[in-house]
Amino acid sequence: MPSLKDIKKRISSVKNTQQITKAMKMVAAAKLRRAQEAAVAARPYAEKMHTVLSHLAMREEAEAHPLLNQRGTRRALVVLMTADRGLCGGFNANVSKEAERYIRRNEEGYDAIDLMIIGRKGRDFLKSRLGDKIVKVYENITTDATYKTAQLIGEEVISKYTDETYDAVFLLYNAFQSAIVQNVTFEQVLPIKPDDSMDINESAVDYLYEPNRAVVLGEILPKMVEVQLFRGLLESNASEQGARMSAMDSASRNAAEMIGKLTLQYNRARQAAITTELMEIISGAESIK
Repeated sequence: MPSLKDIKKRISSVKNTQQITKAMKMVAAAKLRRAQEAAVAARPYAEKMHTVLSHLAMREEAEAHPLLNQRGTRRALVVLMTADRGLCGGFNANVSKEAERYIRRNEEGYDAIDLMIIGRKGRDFLKSRLGDKIVKVYENITTDATYKTAQLIGEEVISKYTDETYDAVFLLYNAFQSAIVQNVTFEQVLPIKPDDSMDINESAVDYLYEPNRAVVLGEILPKMVEVQLFRGLLESNASEQGARMSAMDSASRNAAEMIGKLTLQYNRARQAAITTELMEIISGAESIK
């Protein structure tokens, strides 16, 4: 049985841990509010652009722009978005496991499936499992991601697609639903194609291009890729903060429960020690008589 000193030391240790988890919960809650507002604000623009581009992709020939050209399934790139830090429950593990499952299920259908990972934790999780498929890792960009960040990543992705390094590019991230619910989301980024649920009659109307079709497509199609990546970064950041807040809240409650149990154990051990001392005193007094 542990001594009173050991129990008291453990109680102090758990209380210190509880203070840390409470502080982390408060910080995550403050960051969550800003991240959630940014993610929600970006959704209407991203969804409307997706609708417009789906109409264009349905109407235009593949030869109209390289990003519309579907070349088959020779090589694919999966852009995985995770966090740079842990202590956020299953946030990193869930999306990383989904990436591993997708590659294991589909690697026979492609000549190769490579990984571009955003976030240190995704790299750490998959390094021993799919280390040979990781071609690029971005670190320390998820928390303060800007559109410029998404633009730079988008330019790299587009370059690898247009020079035929890859025939398809996919995006995998956690979409924010609430502080306790994050949905693992898998989307095709390239080639840009019509939404499967879209009625072909919806695109029957013709568009007028100004100054001309090539210039408009050359501007708007790359921007669609950048917007998808930017939205993914915002959704992933909001999901990370929500998951961390929820995890730290759970850790704080578990610490409080543990402190209660240890305090009870300490009081019982202290009571037993006092009882033992009293019995020894009484026994000694009786022996003197």
